[in-house]
Amino acid sequence: MTNPLQTPHSEYHWDGSDSRFFEGWYYRVTLPNCGQTFAFMYSIDDPVGGKHCSGGAAQILGPNDEYLCRTFPNVQQFWGSSKSLALGHWGKTDLPSPPQYLDPATFERHIQEGYQATATLNQGYIHDPASSTDCRWQYEIKPVYGWADSGTPQQSTAGWLSYLPIFEPGWQILMAHGLATGWVDWNGKRYDFTDAPAYSEKNWGHAFPKKWFWLNCNSFDGESNLALTAGGGNRKVLGWEESAALVGIHYQGKFYEFVPWNSKVSWQIQPWGSWQMQAENGEYEVQLTGTTQYPGTPLRAPTEQGLIFFCRDTMYGQLSLELRERRSGKSKIILNASSSVCGLEIGGGPWQDAWVSSAKFPWVIYR
Repeated sequence: MTNPLQTPHSEYHWDGSDSRFFEGWYYRVTLPNCGQTFAFMYSIDDPVGGKHCSGGAAQILGPNDEYLCRTFPNVQQFWGSSKSLALGHWGKTDLPSPPQYLDPATFERHIQEGYQATATLNQGYIHDPASSTDCRWQYEIKPVYGWADSGTPQQSTAGWLSYLPIFEPGWQILMAHGLATGWVDWNGKRYDFTDAPAYSEKNWGHAFPKKWFWLNCNSFDGESNLALTAGGGNRKVLGWEESAALVGIHYQGKFYEFVPWNSKVSWQIQPWGSWQMQAENGEYEVQLTGTTQYPGTPLRAPTEQGLIFFCRDTMYGQLSLELRERRSGKSKIILNASSSVCGLEIGGGPWQDAWVSSAKFPWVIYR
C-alpha cells in the first residue's frame, strides 16, 4: 500500500457479476473560517450495465446545505481500482482512451464533466442544466487518521468478520481525519482553503439498509486533533435483519472504539432534530448529543429500486461530546468538546416516531 493509512476495503468491490450491486463513496471538506462544508457523494449501481438501475452519479451538498446532482448513465465510463482507493467517472470528454486516473492538469484539460478521487486527491466538475448550477473542485488530501491508533495497522470498521460475505451492506471509514488543501468553485464563488478538515468513507453490497442514522465531525471548537464518526442502522446479517451501531473517536493519536463486541451501544434518534448516543465498556464511556434547527436537505441513496431520495442531511449540526475514563468504579472526564458544523443524517424509514434501541449481535460469540 502506497498510503500507510489505507484502511481495509478501500478497493473497488465489484466482482463482475450481474447480481444487484452498488458501491458509494463520501468525501467531505469543512471550512472552519466560513462555517461552510462541501460533501461529495459518488456512486455506481449495477456496473455490469444494461439493467434498470445501471448508472453512476455525483452528488454535492454545498454551502448552506444547497444540493447539486449529476448522473452518469454510461457505466463503461466508470473506473475503480481493485487494489487501492481510486475511482472516477467520465461524463463529457474528448479522450478516446478508456477511463482511468489522470494527472490533475490532464483531467482539467480533457474531462469536461466527471470526477476522480483517491486517498490524496478529489477533483471534478458537474453541471445541472435544469438549474444552471455547477461546481468545480480540486484539492489534495494529507491523511491524518484512518481507523485505528496512530502508527498501528488499520482496522475494518465492522471488524474481521467484514471480510466474509456476512454483512449487507458493508461500511468502511476510509479516513477519519485528514487535511485538505485546494479549492472549490460553487456557482462562480471560489473557496480556497489550506489544511481544512477532510473526511471520507464508503459503503457497498448487494442489499440495502432499511433505516439508519449518522453523526460525523472532525472540526471541533478548540480541538484540532479530534474526529468523531458514529452511526447505526438495520442491515442484513446472514439473511436476517439486525440493528448495528458504533462510535469511533480519534483523539491525540488514540482510537477510542465502541462497538457491540466490546461495548454497550444505545441510541435515541428523533425523526429529525435530535440525535443521542451512549456507549460504554470496561475502560471508557461516551455520550453524544447532536441537534439542529435546520430543515436538512434530501439526498439520493442507493436502494433496491435504484438511486432515489431516501435520506436527509445537514452540515449545521450542534454537537456535544463527552468522553470519560472508567477506573475503580469511578469515571473521569478526559474530553469535553463541541462543534456547530457536525454532519447529521437520517435515512430510510419509517421515521414517524423516535428510534430508541441498542445494538445486539448474536454473532459476537464467534469473535
